[in-house]
Amino acid sequence: MAVSVAGPEIERLIQLLARIPGLGPRSARRAALHLIKKRDTLLAPLSEAMRVASERIVVCSTCGNVDTSDPCTICADPQRDPGIIVVVEDVSDLWALERAGALNARYHVLGGVLSPLDGVRPEHLNLDRLVARASEPGVSEILLALNATVDGQTTAHYITELLAHLPVRVTRLAHGVPVGGELDYLDEGTLSAAIRQRTAL
Repeated sequence: MAVSVAGPEIERLIQLLARIPGLGPRSARRAALHLIKKRDTLLAPLSEAMRVASERIVVCSTCGNVDTSDPCTICADPQRDPGIIVVVEDVSDLWALERAGALNARYHVLGGVLSPLDGVRPEHLNLDRLVARASEPGVSEILLALNATVDGQTTAHYITELLAHLPVRVTRLAHGVPVGGELDYLDEGTLSAAIRQRTAL
């Protein structure tokens, strides 16, 4: 049985940190201890930044990205190519592609992929807004930058059929993305090469 070594406030901090992906109980304890030791220079500013973020972060009504403004910084950027919309599963994938810096396009976040086993159906995804955006004048390409998993590929095929009646070219990332791989874990070079070698479905 685990023994509590600190007061309930510190234990609560550790429990909350342990919920962050990539942090287990031990890592959370180390992180909490580091924050406590650096209370003035790290814990207080982090606490304030998290409070401000909690109050100001919104979901972009255009693409589904998270930002402190609606439309988000990417959608509001006039330098972006309005003719290409990159479709991603999640915001983390959008951020991964932005780190690669290979394409100066606009994005569309689906909010997941089709998954019969998990009960995720088309109505659970941001597909209606995607069709509306793909129908807008000036949009020439929909790039499906979905994870190379079974569910990701199923979703890509579904979207291809959904957009078949529109005069847009539907492309996907090249096969340089490993099967079973997830965008957020790939290096920028692989992502850049995959975007440059995209092919039509």
